[in-house]
Amino acid sequence: MSFYEFGRVVCKAVLAVCFKLKIVGLENVPENEGFILCSNHRGYVDPVFLGLRMKPHLTFMAKSELFEIPILSPIIKKLGAFPIHRGKGDTQALETARQVVKDGKVLAIFPEGKRSKEGELNRFKSGAALIASQTGADVIPACIYFEGHLRFRRKVTVRFGERIKNEELGITGADPRQIKEASRLLHDRVEALLGQGQ
Repeated sequence: MSFYEFGRVVCKAVLAVCFKLKIVGLENVPENEGFILCSNHRGYVDPVFLGLRMKPHLTFMAKSELFEIPILSPIIKKLGAFPIHRGKGDTQALETARQVVKDGKVLAIFPEGKRSKEGELNRFKSGAALIASQTGADVIPACIYFEGHLRFRRKVTVRFGERIKNEELGITGADPRQIKEASRLLHDRVEALLGQGQ
């Protein structure tokens, strides 16, 4: 059993006690191919919520500050996460992200770039659309929904939406306008999932 699988078993047991978790739309998630998973970002537990019941392993692009925390850093590295230095045009992180998808793995991104503690969906940054344009990957939108703040025994719904084919993003090159429009499309799909609530 890999460290990832062991962590998933432990988290399933812990989350079953801590939260009333409902997973919707797993039939939309491909099992044997690479794609980009785009979700809103409510809190630190989000990666666990998303990966708990998905068959493929998730590789997360995470803010570099998390890799400076002594206890957390080795754990998230073993789980496959890699750092991105936000606001600095981190070309190395983008290259790693592209390679993850090209290798047939699942790249998980929170396109808002930060947590939304109150639940509103912030504007999406361009990274997810940019990587999709450079890899030809499809995108699976997802959302994590709960009312108010995350507390013990709170009901949490994780919803996976229908696949967005790469052609639907409408990106034919490196046109910034097309990247912006594709990012808006991804935002709208995640927002639609959030609108379905619990």
